[in-house]
Formats: sequence, C-alpha cells, structure tokens
Amino acid sequence: MDRGTTGRNQETGAPEGDFVTVRDGTEAAVSARPRPADAGALRRAAHPALDTAMTDVVPAEEALSRKEQKREALYVSRIKVHPKDVRGTIRTIKWLVLAACLAVYYIGPWLRWDRGPDAPSQALLLDFPNRKFYLFWIEIWPQEIYYLTALLIVAALLLFLATSLAGRVWCGYACPQTVWTDLFMWVERRIEGDRNARIRLDKAPMSAGKFAKRSAKHGIWMVIALLTGGAWIMYFYDAPTLVGEFFTGQAPTAVYFFVGLFTATTYLLAGLAREQVCVYMCPWPRFQAALLDDDSLIVTYEHHRGEPRGKHKRGDSWDGRGDCIDCTQCVAVCPTGIDIRDGLQFECIGCGLCIDACDTVMDKVERPRGLIKFDSERNQALIARGEAPTRWTKRIVRPRTIVYAVLIVAVLTAFLTSLSTRSALDLTVLRDRNPLYVTLSDGSIRNGFTVRIINQHHETRVFALTLDQVAQAAFTVPGLVERSPGPILLEAGPDTVVSHRVFVSLPPEAVDGSARSVTFVVTDQTDGSSDAYATTFRGPE
Repeated sequence: MDRGTTGRNQETGAPEGDFVTVRDGTEAAVSARPRPADAGALRRAAHPALDTAMTDVVPAEEALSRKEQKREALYVSRIKVHPKDVRGTIRTIKWLVLAACLAVYYIGPWLRWDRGPDAPSQALLLDFPNRKFYLFWIEIWPQEIYYLTALLIVAALLLFLATSLAGRVWCGYACPQTVWTDLFMWVERRIEGDRNARIRLDKAPMSAGKFAKRSAKHGIWMVIALLTGGAWIMYFYDAPTLVGEFFTGQAPTAVYFFVGLFTATTYLLAGLAREQVCVYMCPWPRFQAALLDDDSLIVTYEHHRGEPRGKHKRGDSWDGRGDCIDCTQCVAVCPTGIDIRDGLQFECIGCGLCIDACDTVMDKVERPRGLIKFDSERNQALIARGEAPTRWTKRIVRPRTIVYAVLIVAVLTAFLTSLSTRSALDLTVLRDRNPLYVTLSDGSIRNGFTVRIINQHHETRVFALTLDQVAQAAFTVPGLVERSPGPILLEAGPDTVVSHRVFVSLPPEAVDGSARSVTFVVTDQTDGSSDAYATTFRGPE
C-alpha cells in the first residue's frame, strides 16, 4: 500500500485527506481531519487569516463554533464548551435575574401565611397527603384541579407571548437550567480561573494542585445541588418540620430518596451536561420557530456592517472592509458555543452575552457599538437597505401578540371570577343502584343515598339537610337519625369531606310513576350559605 498525495479544500485550502493506493491500483481517501479537541487547528484551517489575526488590539480566541463542530464526523465525542467571562450591561442584567430567581426559589418554602389554627401556615405548599394545594390565599382541592389547569395555561401563554416578543428570553434568563448552570460556572471560574486557564487545566496531567481544584469545585457543586434538592422537597412538606426531621433521621424514606434524586439531577444537568441539555434534551428550541416571526426580538449580527471581516491593527484604515475583526470573542463567551455571525440557530438561548463581548471589542477598535445586538430580522433587512427601522410599538402590537394577550386576559378573567365567587361548601349526592327502591311495611317508598359534604372552612360547621319542595320526606341516618321528617343536622369538621348514608322515604302518592326529580339542599347554620344537588327518586313501575 503506497501513500499518495494530500488533497486540499478548494475554498479554504484546508487539508481534506490523504490518498492511499490499494491492491487493485485504485485510490481511496483517508480522513485527515483535525481532532475535535484541536479547536484552533480546525479554525485556522477554515480561516487562514487567523494565522495573522492576533492583532495588537484584540487577540483572537481559538473558539470552535457549533457550526464548525458539525463539520466533524457524525460520531464524535463531546467538544466541551468553556465559556469566557464577560462584563457588560447584559451580564449585569443576567446576574440580577439569577439572584432574583434563586431568592424566590430558596425563600419560597419559608414564607408563612396564617390560615387559622387547624390549617398549615406555609404560604406555598403542595400537600399531597391531604390532597390540597396552598398558594398564599388560594386553596385548591382535588375537585378544583381546573384552577391549577388555568394557571398552567396562563403560564404557557405568557411563555408564548414572551417568545413572540423577545425570542428565547425565558431560556437565556429565567430557565432553571440556565440559572443553575450560570451559578455552577461562576463557582468554576472562581476556583479554576477563566476560559484559557480552564482549558490548560483540562489538558494538564493530574497533579496535587489540579486534584485540589477539582475536588473543591465538585464539592461546592454538590452542596449547591443538595440545597437545591432540599428546597424543592420543602414545597411538598412543611419546611421547618422537614429540616428538623431530615437532620435527625426522622424524615420519611421518600424524603431522603427525592432529595437524593434532585441533588443528583441538579449536579448532573447544571454541572456536567450544561449546554447539552439545551442543545439535545430540551424540546423548546425545536418548536420555537413556530412562535417567532420577522418582528421578534432576537440576537442579531449586522452582516451588512460587519462583512467582509478580517484582521485589524491599530491605525489601519476601515475602508473597503467591515467592522468585524474576526476575533471570535462572541464565540468564546457563548454558553452553547455557537457563532451568532452564522445567523439565528436553534442552539442560541438568546442570553445576549455575545453582545457584551462584541461591544467591548468595538470600544477597543473605536467603532460604534451594536454590531451584535437585540433586534428583529425585519429591522435588520430595512437597515441593510438604508431604510428606517420599524417603530417599537408596531413591533410589539401585531396580530400574534394581540391573540396571546387576549387569551391571557380571558383565562385570567375566568379564573379570578370563578375563584372570587366559589363557595366553601360543596354537596354531592350518589343514589343507590341496588336496590333501586324498597317498599316499607307502611307502603312508603324508600331510596338510599350517599351524601358527601365538603367543608372548606377552617372550622367545624353544622349543616341542615332537606329535600327541596318535598314536605312528606322522612330521613334516616343509621346511627345518627331515626326516620325524622327533617331537616336533619349533619356536622363536618374543618377542611374535611364527610360522607353519610341517608335513607329517604316518601309516601306512594308522592312518587309519580317510576321516578321523580328531587333536590337535596344543605344549609350552613353559621353563615346561611347553601348548596344543592339534583337527583332522582325511584319507585315501582
């Protein structure tokens, strides 16, 4: 087998592969692509100008973009992204949002709300054992799950509206994956240094110093993950009680299991998987295109202004070239490792850190800021043609956003109206199906019913049970009432559902045919509120 010549790409001049002569005399190509870990080699092969792009103004970063990674073989190990630290307005906003999100998450379970002596005092509590959800003054019972459904619908519509207006603003600022990944990377930078230092540490052989840094980093990550998993469980269990039981070994086994589960997932997703979650696991990027249009605010690169890109030295003229000096700082700071100059990509989470990086470079080369900025594709096209951009009011108020806003208002109105008019009393009556009726010795007809009364008050209430407009009815409650003409009094404890077996007897003349409609009515003896339930009373044919 003889070694042949080396082929080169006609566009970039990069080596494509060697050729070997096999036994039958033909030539076959052998891949000579750089290894994925050699980001600089691949970038220099694709862009030869980078060999001289180390300017005296801004040094070029050897950062491999997501698009360049895709030029590698289909099956390739992960090319780790080492985001560079950046400072600027966008980064400051992200820190503020991160602090607010973490504060809400960790403080939420400790907020108190007085609901009375017999009710939990935790403001935010998903009480599965007692089948109740407490959200400040809102108390949701199992039969009121539609309230929770309404809240989820509103949350989804708000996400749709935010995406339509500002792209993936949720992903870039408030998504838990983004928030905790930012927090974990902050810890990593404090211990291992910025991008270049971390890359050198990755490549360095194991030593006492490297082991100490890695141990400290992963140790702090585990502490944060444990606090995260513990805080999540507190939303399902009274927080002060849980902390005391947890550290004394008295908490239920399920608590330890789920704390461990959420600790492990937090450590795995925020510490190890990072951008892989956004790129491969999260479904949101796949269908966000259905929510975006030409007026959505996204991270854009002014191609008309930045191209043709190339090296720049202090004092060089800007005539005949673009403002982009191809320093790849925008790639180096990107948490998912994309090059925004390649256009909008589903990997872009819309964080805007590349804006801070580019603005810093523009300041150094004394060019206007905004080469990379938040803008709409429509505005970019108008500016490229020399036309005036659209007004912000026209960009915000458009058919798509109006529909979302109307739906949000409609669902919220229905939710609040139902919530403000709901009763703390609910009655349900189930008629016996076997037997349908019983004829007593005095000729009267008796039906059996199961009467369920829901008392949502935080105190014991007494309720009067009657049959509406049926004066001849007689009630029997085994062990409580012996054939009384009614009304009969039934007691229900605080926040409980009471169920009573009730027999109702009517004289034969009161039963018209094989069935007649009857309405059970319960009346609260404390405040006079009532509820009714219509059913049927069966008799002989």
